[in-house]
Amino acid sequence: MNFEIISYSEEYKDYLRILNYEWLQKYFRIEEGDVYSLSNPKAAIIDKGGYIFFAKRDMEIIGTACLMKKSEQLFELGKMAVTEKMQGYGIGTLLLKHCLEFSNSMKIKTLVLYSNTELKSAIHLYEKYGFKQTELESGLYERANIKMFKDLF
Repeated sequence: MNFEIISYSEEYKDYLRILNYEWLQKYFRIEEGDVYSLSNPKAAIIDKGGYIFFAKRDMEIIGTACLMKKSEQLFELGKMAVTEKMQGYGIGTLLLKHCLEFSNSMKIKTLVLYSNTELKSAIHLYEKYGFKQTELESGLYERANIKMFKDLF
């Protein structure tokens, strides 16, 4: 299967919400902050200095990931989702690798992410690519029970 990673475009903005709602509804619940950021990606992520990427196969958007700016040197890797019917084809890995390469090219020093240990395949993927567990502050995401980081340089 051939996939490509493309950058955010308004024509694809609804896929950020659709893809993330799919897994959030399956495993957790949609939080108030999710509703805003996933429905207003340009204002919530792009206009604040972040980046959104999509995995595309033929004419179909099948995955997404974001880099959300926290400071000049710190970005949060988040909103990562692959549609259920396309899981198991390495698309999550492709998105993660793209985010890491892009972050390196932009001289981003550190990436953080928030997840849940119930998402075993996601945690395994993050660990495989060098993310380490760190102390989790409370209040950012109700569903998060793990915070991980990776220093890029």
